[in-house]
Amino acid sequence: MRKLVLAFSAMLVTIALKAQENYDEVTLNVKLSPIQTLVVNQNQKTVNLEYDSKEDYENGVSETKQDHLTVYSTGGYQVKVKSSGSQLIGTSKNLDASTVKIVASAGSNPANEAQYASSQSLSADDKVIVSSSTGGVDKNFNVTYVGAGADAYLNYYVAGQTPTVYTTSVTYTIVAQ
Repeated sequence: MRKLVLAFSAMLVTIALKAQENYDEVTLNVKLSPIQTLVVNQNQKTVNLEYDSKEDYENGVSETKQDHLTVYSTGGYQVKVKSSGSQLIGTSKNLDASTVKIVASAGSNPANEAQYASSQSLSADDKVIVSSSTGGVDKNFNVTYVGAGADAYLNYYVAGQTPTVYTTSVTYTIVAQ
């Protein structure tokens, strides 16, 4: 009987060892990288603030671009704006970039969690105009460009140039937050 018990025990050990060889494990990792994209509406790559009347010089002018920016973000984000320099470049004079204000607002597909800066003066330094604690897919933002009033540009017209143009590049960036 003892031989039978030993044989049976040996058989159970062999079966247990064989059973252990029939499976193995892997570690599954889901790795999420932050993805942010920001696109300026292709049809709105030029913005003109035109001063055509006495009232324009007195009150300032503005131009609102509907759905100007489209954002995709896998998490919270900030949208920032800056100019290529502290001056808008003219042919014989320059304008201080800070005389132009940037105002963002909700577009046609708004980011429900977004917070908007009331107004940012344009400068060579990044300024936050939109922030959101959550991500979103193809969220739209309107942007209003506001030129100075109070006759701030009164002495910047150059005789013989109609119109006199001052230019800068405006750059928008998106960063994870």
